[in-house]
Amino acid sequence: MAAVRAGAGLSIRRPDWSAPVTAGFTTRHGGVSRPPWDSLNLATHVGDDPQVVAENRRRLVERAGLPEEPRWLRQIHGNRVVHARDVERDVTEADAVWTDQPGQVCAVLVADCVPILLAAADGSCVAAVHAGWRGLAAGVIPAAIAALPVEPDRLCASVGPCIGEDAYEVGGEVIEQLRAGGVVPEYRAAVEASSAEASGADAGEALGSKPDRYHLDLTATTLAILKDCGVGAATATGLCTYADTENSYSYRRDGATGRLAGFVVKNG
Repeated sequence: MAAVRAGAGLSIRRPDWSAPVTAGFTTRHGGVSRPPWDSLNLATHVGDDPQVVAENRRRLVERAGLPEEPRWLRQIHGNRVVHARDVERDVTEADAVWTDQPGQVCAVLVADCVPILLAAADGSCVAAVHAGWRGLAAGVIPAAIAALPVEPDRLCASVGPCIGEDAYEVGGEVIEQLRAGGVVPEYRAAVEASSAEASGADAGEALGSKPDRYHLDLTATTLAILKDCGVGAATATGLCTYADTENSYSYRRDGATGRLAGFVVKNG
């Protein structure tokens, strides 16, 4: 997946799909927001000037060639899925949006959580999904797939930039809640740096590990869920929002910051 310039500094990472859809993941470049939201912040709930966000959204629509402004959700870290026709922008509470109609742009906002784009191979339907660990535990991915009027093996999925395993340390309660939700999480034990360096221990070994602390791999966990759901083809950018300071927003790294978008629309 390569970043494609969309004009005036705005760049978009496009999934390598043959489906007749328009899809992509934004970077933080090409907008007009000032620090700490610089520059293509697309979220209205993070303290940025609403007029500036509106201009950023206008630029995205214009330069990405979208037929309309995306149907922005008020994301709540749950498993609610809505049809795009029922979305009131920035008001409707949900974490996944889908459509089988052309011209309705499905989108989610992220700054460490996982953006997942889904499309039928024939372009008949599309969806955008927002998933942090809570959403994964709540089953938002299976819920979104179940809402689509096609068999899972006819779907392709693209997992966008999110916080990487090395940067994402969580407590044991997170691992247990994922398991309670039927998820088999991909993780390794967190290791005290000094202990690991002194002993030469691998990060996954118990020696020198932090009590009940783990590094959760959101991308690998998401790909495993997609596979278990029977999705025909799934790929991931493999990019870490925390590490990619040049192109990505990261809430865990910066606190006050902007939001990236993953978007998809059925052509025609």
